[in-house]
Amino acid sequence: MNGDLQPTHLKIYYVEQELSNTVEFLKKFGHELQIKVLNSPEEAIDLIKNSYPPDAVIISKGTGGFQFLDTIRSESWSKNLPVIITVNEITPGVIKEIINKKGDDVFLRDFSTGDLMARLNYFSQRRHYVAMKQTSSSVLDVKIPLWKRAFDVLATGSALLLLSPLLILVAILIKIDSKGPVVYKSKRVGAGYKIFDLYKFRTMRTDADQLIKNMGSLNMYTKGDNKNKISGLCAECRAKEVDCELPLYLDGKQVCERTYLVEKSEKVAFMKFQNDPRITRIGGFLRNTSIDELPQLFNILIGDISLVGNRPLPLYEAEKLTTDEYIYRFAGPGGLTGLWQVTKRGKGKKDMTEEERIQLDIEYAKKFSFGMDVQIILKTFPALLQSENV
Repeated sequence: MNGDLQPTHLKIYYVEQELSNTVEFLKKFGHELQIKVLNSPEEAIDLIKNSYPPDAVIISKGTGGFQFLDTIRSESWSKNLPVIITVNEITPGVIKEIINKKGDDVFLRDFSTGDLMARLNYFSQRRHYVAMKQTSSSVLDVKIPLWKRAFDVLATGSALLLLSPLLILVAILIKIDSKGPVVYKSKRVGAGYKIFDLYKFRTMRTDADQLIKNMGSLNMYTKGDNKNKISGLCAECRAKEVDCELPLYLDGKQVCERTYLVEKSEKVAFMKFQNDPRITRIGGFLRNTSIDELPQLFNILIGDISLVGNRPLPLYEAEKLTTDEYIYRFAGPGGLTGLWQVTKRGKGKKDMTEEERIQLDIEYAKKFSFGMDVQIILKTFPALLQSENV
């Protein structure tokens, strides 16, 4: 997949006692957010303690927002939870009090000003960065062998000198072909969960991130059929013949949180599409020849990744692979090419599963050596002209 996409359907606890404000909030943001409506700060605190925390809490000052902040900031497990306070009028005094109580932002209760979605997406990205930094400092400390680093610098420096005319030509063609920057930068997670900017020639339209929301059914790594949509009630609520005990508001409709979590658990970490409509005219050629990845030679030269290793992942993919079963894939060096690329991608096969990719990454992390790297490099050249249009 190309790019570092924003997460969709962030989980929000909305704490408000005024019904009219709640209705208006659901109308404005119900199609973009996964919303749980709560009536009191006590209810929100109890839910946070006993379930997976939300991406943010939005609570009105009149519903006990300041008391909620006092409680939530006093606990180590919730002190970093994003909290937005809503008020009838924004004044310097209110802003000062919210800052003193370590609130994250303030909005009018009708959200007539400001960009709520931009703030929520920022909070989400901030949470990802903090989680990855904590993991990298406490779990893995990857040491790159001297022979590997020396080979990377020598090979990459020579390649950049030889390929400089091609790099310039491709940059010109991209600029002529479509609007947007020549080089695409995305946050990636490499060896030891290190976060860095990965460079690639841009091969997608500038609105690619928005298009992804409607393309889930085309994902090559989707498990099984997975064609079931979220239903209104879970089996447990239907059996009790009661209203939903854990309501969420998703895409403007009420759904059951239990049902949503079951569907969410079936989703896969990797995403890739055949005949991707987001790709530009020249982008398809650049991808099929892997020319789009040449700017990553600069990543190798500065030490972000190695020539051979496990592909660095976008943040939202990497955070799904932090269990003991999968974490070892980050114990190996990140790389421009690697074992899974030459094992199946180069043969044009379409049946590589997410699990197979992860296991090949783990195998490389455990066994990599100078001889293995040389073999992978030699196998990479015939794999460049791949038969799969991805």
